[in-house]
Amino acid sequence: MTKFLTGAAVGALLIGAASAASADSACLITKTDTNPFFVKMKEGAAAKAAELGIELKTYAGKIDGDHESQVAAIEACVADGAKGILLTASDTKAIVDSVKAARDAGVLVIALDTPLDPIDAADATFATDNFQAGLLIGQWANATLGADAANAKIALLDLAISQPSVDVLRDQGFLQGMGIDLGDPNKWGDETDPRIVGNEVTAGNEEGGLKAMEALLAKDPDINVVYTINEPSAAGAYEALKAVGKEGSTLIVSVDGGCPGVANVKDGIIGATSQQYPLLMASKGIEAIAAFIKDGSKPAPTEGKDFFDTGVALVTDKPVEGVESIDTAKGTELCWG
Repeated sequence: MTKFLTGAAVGALLIGAASAASADSACLITKTDTNPFFVKMKEGAAAKAAELGIELKTYAGKIDGDHESQVAAIEACVADGAKGILLTASDTKAIVDSVKAARDAGVLVIALDTPLDPIDAADATFATDNFQAGLLIGQWANATLGADAANAKIALLDLAISQPSVDVLRDQGFLQGMGIDLGDPNKWGDETDPRIVGNEVTAGNEEGGLKAMEALLAKDPDINVVYTINEPSAAGAYEALKAVGKEGSTLIVSVDGGCPGVANVKDGIIGATSQQYPLLMASKGIEAIAAFIKDGSKPAPTEGKDFFDTGVALVTDKPVEGVESIDTAKGTELCWG
């Protein structure tokens, strides 16, 4: 069962932590327990933990951005004797002190999907190359528009105000793929290209995507390209566009590549999405914790990168020259594996 802990609950747990976890134990802490991405991550961690004989406890924030619950979860895992923590951080900077405390206590901490700031605040990071994911959808949109890309009107539906983050990487990759000069690559929203109508935050869910799209359409009803942080927000953006009769004339691009998102690409709701592999991230993370328990070893990053790259693929049924992609049939076969 996934646990949602308040600070008071952790205090009680720390006082009464007489029943420690087994020597081979680990924790998975995700941003939420409802986003299908994290559901699949939990599935991968649980399956690999069962295979390797590791006791796994899972925790999650109540909503995306619930930093306090994640801090409480780290404290609970340390108190419970966990040997490793897999973490998708809601606030990549604010969580660093809690991560340091866990590492100082001898716990291996691996960031999944979302690098900490700085990235070496964790022992390792297993993630999609999120800049590359954004770059692919930007290149696809740019090539799909062709000459019309020079006059595009772009809406950017981001995750949250917290920066830098996974969203910043995706946002900036997308803009570079569209041929737009970046401002500070560690921020979103500071570009000056006139094609950008604006940025709105979505909390990564459908309701947030709907409201963000409505706000940007009120600013400029001629928007014809929409970047979305993930596929739930893309679904919300589509509903807002549909309400004003613009669903057929607006390109929506996204990142995640979950089974529902791939189905939305197949149905023409999303033009293209970059598929990532959370089940693989989590299972590799558990393998790394098992190795750490066995001999104290820590995972190495992919050559040439400061994290372990778990891969990304562009999914679309409308391929363009020069941008490698897979179709929705293949995307469905691979979705979040």
